[in-house]
Amino acid sequence: MINWDLFERFGPRMLEGFAITLELALGSVALALLISVPAALGRVFGSKPVSGALFAYTYLFRGTPLLAQLFLLYYGSAQFQPALSSAGLWWLFRDPFFCSLLAFTLNTAAYQTEIFAGAIRGVPVGQIEAARAAAMPPMLAARRIILPLAAGLALRPFGNELIMMVKASALASVVTVYDLLATAKLAFQRTYDFQAYLAAALVYIATVETIRRLWNALDKRLNRHRAVCQ
Repeated sequence: MINWDLFERFGPRMLEGFAITLELALGSVALALLISVPAALGRVFGSKPVSGALFAYTYLFRGTPLLAQLFLLYYGSAQFQPALSSAGLWWLFRDPFFCSLLAFTLNTAAYQTEIFAGAIRGVPVGQIEAARAAAMPPMLAARRIILPLAAGLALRPFGNELIMMVKASALASVVTVYDLLATAKLAFQRTYDFQAYLAAALVYIATVETIRRLWNALDKRLNRHRAVCQ
């Protein structure tokens, strides 16, 4: 039997938590794009020191658990409170939401960098050589030829990364961010009704399925020329 009293009492708070979940997931993915695209170009076309430094960054954030990164930023930053306060950055690290957003952004940016770097490497060499033969400046070639072609190749793995961040955003609940999972936990602690967790799980499933369907439609629309060529 569905406990309607539970959802009448805690439903609004769970909706607010779901909004925070979307803000964390979509916000971190969008902010990470500002890092990952130039970082991917640096991984492929940069000098050895630049490419090596970017590889170290992606290796570090992809090779360690996101939860550990979140703990290091949120709890570890307290060790540097005087320096952060003097730099005017303590507000960012003391707030669990913004600290979680920073941790998620740095993490997904590492994955996105490798996704886009692989897509850039998948751009046909002839396209790049044609741009060079036309004496096209590197930045112009990247903007008009390399990145548009790479975007089509990276679309599906990028969508998978977005879905992963929607689910990974639940980790923010461990640092007192009242996202969807945290509000479901609160409802369960007050009522001991397992339907709170079940409702949260169904919301996650519906969100992931919505993103999957939208991404499939977007992929078919933007990459239809590849399907015709094949």
